[in-house]
Amino acid sequence: MAPTHSALSRRAPKPGFAKPTVVDPATRPEATPRPPYPFTAIVGQDAMRRALLVAAVDPSVGGVLVFGDRGTGKSTAVRALAALLPPMRAVAGCAYSCDPVEAGALCPACAARRAQGLTVKTVPVPVVDLPLGATEDRVVGALDIGRALGAGEKAFEPGLLARANRGFLYIDEVNLLEDHLVDLLLDVAASGVNTVEREGLSLRHPARFVLVGSGNPEEGELRPQLLDRFGLAVQVSTPTDLASRVAIVRRRDAYERDPAGFAADWADEEARLGRRILAARARLSEVAVPDAILEAAAGLCLALGTDGLRGELTLMRTARAVASLDGAGTVTLDHLRAVAPGSLSHRLRRNPLDEAGSEARIARAIAEVLG
Repeated sequence: MAPTHSALSRRAPKPGFAKPTVVDPATRPEATPRPPYPFTAIVGQDAMRRALLVAAVDPSVGGVLVFGDRGTGKSTAVRALAALLPPMRAVAGCAYSCDPVEAGALCPACAARRAQGLTVKTVPVPVVDLPLGATEDRVVGALDIGRALGAGEKAFEPGLLARANRGFLYIDEVNLLEDHLVDLLLDVAASGVNTVEREGLSLRHPARFVLVGSGNPEEGELRPQLLDRFGLAVQVSTPTDLASRVAIVRRRDAYERDPAGFAADWADEEARLGRRILAARARLSEVAVPDAILEAAAGLCLALGTDGLRGELTLMRTARAVASLDGAGTVTLDHLRAVAPGSLSHRLRRNPLDEAGSEARIARAIAEVLG
């Protein structure tokens, strides 16, 4: 006779086959997020770190482009810098993290509620990755299909530009970005506003962010229109000295084995640099830029034949931010010399009669103009 169901249920389980345990998701402990690699623990790459600090002090510089070899810490540095910055005050419940103090930068919903008072909270500075395969709807936002089908409402589902407002928009392999997304980013970066006109939706929301791009120049060139939109451009390379390579490997290995412990070891350095950034922001408007410095900046751009006046503006703003970071009250020629390569290297016209690289041409112009 075949065994009944009750007999089967009382039968002892076979060795090696334990009864599965069902875990209630509500009671499952959340995994502790791994802290990002400390910004102050990055070895070398001084030009890249300084450019990112300048963008953190004065976002009006216009973003940072980092070109170089793979595995040189480009994405690590961007995420580390955002974690270094103190939380920002934002309107609670706002999809765009509007600044409650700056009335002119509020989204329409926050502007309408401002008279009744806005609830404020603190949130981390956002760092949003823009993947190469992202659709335009994913970037700018689109109709919320779920609410449209379920409730019959035309609701807006914010995209990556909304999440990046007041933070960093990071594009890895930016030189491989599709042309239609490049055009879109150019419009938003210039205006600071994302305009959505699609599927019966018509709205505008703030989208002010620091654009950070990285890539390998061997995989393709960047469109000139987008290249010119970046305020600073720096080259990074794999360290060639033994001591730096050993230090990088040792620190990275220590971080991978104990991320929390490694971050704790660098907490004091991180806090010190964070206070330095806040102090630099506070005194930025007080840093003087003498007429002689402006004339020197214009002379450099004339000697190098840069197009437009964006080169002079970037030179002035970057030199002022570096001076503020140094605690100086006035921009000097030394500040101008230090920031000229990053501010102008990507703005030079190609000269078929001059085989020297951009950095060599800038160094030659600095010697001729600044002495």
